[in-house]
Amino acid sequence: MILLLAGTADGREIAVRLGDAGHRFIACAATEYGGRLLENSSAEEIIPGRLNAEELAELICNRNVQLVIDATHPYAEAATVNADQACAVAAAKYIRFQRPALVMPVSPLIHPVRGYREAADRAVKLAEQCIFLTIGVKTLSTFVTAARTAGKKVIARVMPDLEGLRQCLELGIEPGDIVAMQGPFSADLNKQLIIHYQADVLVTKESGTIGGTDAKLEAALALAIPVVLITRPPVPEGAVDNIEELLTIIALYERTKCK
Repeated sequence: MILLLAGTADGREIAVRLGDAGHRFIACAATEYGGRLLENSSAEEIIPGRLNAEELAELICNRNVQLVIDATHPYAEAATVNADQACAVAAAKYIRFQRPALVMPVSPLIHPVRGYREAADRAVKLAEQCIFLTIGVKTLSTFVTAARTAGKKVIARVMPDLEGLRQCLELGIEPGDIVAMQGPFSADLNKQLIIHYQADVLVTKESGTIGGTDAKLEAALALAIPVVLITRPPVPEGAVDNIEELLTIIALYERTKCK
């Protein structure tokens, strides 16, 4: 049995490809919404909700999982650490799928930073009035605090789910400053949103083409506004960034296991 840790667009594609190849698997997603997006896959079971290392290890043992594919988001560092630790405890093979990195355009408007605190500080310094955030809700408080201290406004583009909206409102972000839309979006739509909210700085993660980072950068550079780009965490050793290669590794592992 294979356990797929998914919830992202590439995770869902892997789920479809596993089913097409005839592999038996169960899937985990961090949220109820992520779980619903996997319902059209061939997963024998879909388990929504974040699991710690101990819970993952228990799941691996109880479901007789021999192989874990970690296709969580490139910035889901805790999930990746938990999965690696759980596989070590439960003696399951661990494969990290890391979506391909983006080939970055060369521009003085792009400001790479290593973490959220640095990103918030840089955005505040670059912004004249308004910061457009496209980084989700988990670290939103860091940016809201820094912006308020500096007297700057924040526009938060988040997933249209109740938990994310609740967090925005609890942080005191006005409803008119919340953009609840599911991406990725075209460069043109990104441009129109930036123009509409009169943002003068864009903050994003390097989530690759599948995460829409290329379209965000195209929009911001076309409007000549700076981009604060939160770079990816270090890639785990042995990570795979190609789905075809991943499927080959899985097929080889299963053939070897059956001998």
